[in-house]
Amino acid sequence: MKVSYGHTFKIHGVLVIFDMKHDNNKNKAALITGGATRLGLAFAKALASAGYDIALHYHSSTEAAQSTVAEIEALGVVCVAFQLDLSQSNPETLITRVVNKFPNLGVLINSASAYEAATIADTSMALLQQQFTVNFFAPFMLTQEFAKSCSARSCSNAVVINILDNKIAFQQNSYAAYLLSKKALAEFTYLAAMEYAPNLRINGIAPGVIMPGEDRTEDYVAWRIDGIPLKKQGDVDNILSAMNYLLNNKFVTGQILTVDGGEGMNHQGLNAEQFNHRDHS
Repeated sequence: MKVSYGHTFKIHGVLVIFDMKHDNNKNKAALITGGATRLGLAFAKALASAGYDIALHYHSSTEAAQSTVAEIEALGVVCVAFQLDLSQSNPETLITRVVNKFPNLGVLINSASAYEAATIADTSMALLQQQFTVNFFAPFMLTQEFAKSCSARSCSNAVVINILDNKIAFQQNSYAAYLLSKKALAEFTYLAAMEYAPNLRINGIAPGVIMPGEDRTEDYVAWRIDGIPLKKQGDVDNILSAMNYLLNNKFVTGQILTVDGGEGMNHQGLNAEQFNHRDHS
């Protein structure tokens, strides 16, 4: 049943949809960081379609956030957009703001990401801090505050999903700060799953070639696909299937689902058979 939710307005920079018919105190809710674009947007729309009210975090994508709120409203759930610069603010305050609006917040998807290429030699302190603040420190503090809030609210089956990158399987020094921050987030996923069990399940998803950046050429994508054992590019539905599995399987925690067609395991290393059969031409 489609429901009309009335007026949209802003309070302290927060885009709010006000609904007298919908009871936020009863409906399940999810917070998605970076939820206005790319994979975050896909997570938000999929969860809304499944009946979740949506807390949509965004940084600077104001127009995209407003458009997403309208799309999600049309699905018959409540959506509130929360603006926050994760690199400059105390990210844990976001949990308090969201729970004030959605008392049944039970899902946190840490999807916001900062991505910039630089070798170790070319990485400045400012770049290192920026990549770690958004990609590691923010998910760390959000998860910590979410766990505190879940404990205070006696949540059952609360879930955190950290969005990683299949690059964590490699040693790509061309992305030194970015990759180290994602590797740290992967290790945090394991540690946090141990610390917060049994009340909170914490897992991760490491996507491969799913949504290449707009600056990536067809030649680049074809080159990447050549290194994927399944010889094809993935799509958003592959990632959403992983999300649904982690949400619905209550006996899974501390796991990272690598969704990349096998690319992350495609590093055999040099061996004697390859040496013996090498091309001598």
